[in-house]
Amino acid sequence: MKKIIKEFKDFAIRGNFIDMAVGIIIGGAFGTIVNSLVKDVIMPPLGLITGGIDFSDKVWILKQASESGPQISLNYGLFINSVISFLIVAWAIFVVIKQINLLKAKEEKKPEPKPTEPPADIKLLTEIRDILKNK
Repeated sequence: MKKIIKEFKDFAIRGNFIDMAVGIIIGGAFGTIVNSLVKDVIMPPLGLITGGIDFSDKVWILKQASESGPQISLNYGLFINSVISFLIVAWAIFVVIKQINLLKAKEEKKPEPKPTEPPADIKLLTEIRDILKNK
């Protein structure tokens, strides 16, 4: 038991625990932003283009409702809506991450400073060294 507590303490102190917690919190906030992007920005024009197609009422009835129990159905329309929403969210995240990576790449590709001309005394010493080397 002490070994497990020690391992957990080492894990938490190393920073992995904190990094993971921060990642989860940022991920949740990012998920909210992406969901809003999809729901409020992407879906309205898409709904306009598709004529507001909604599959949520599509079901296969396996058993009709009766006095002994409720209706049993496969709600495949809700599944189709979920798949479409997932694909749109995945595409939106892909585009956002791609743009972030492009910005990072531009930042990393800052031009290297041009080499400066060595001072005259260093230049002279280099010439003397080369002359001595050739003799």
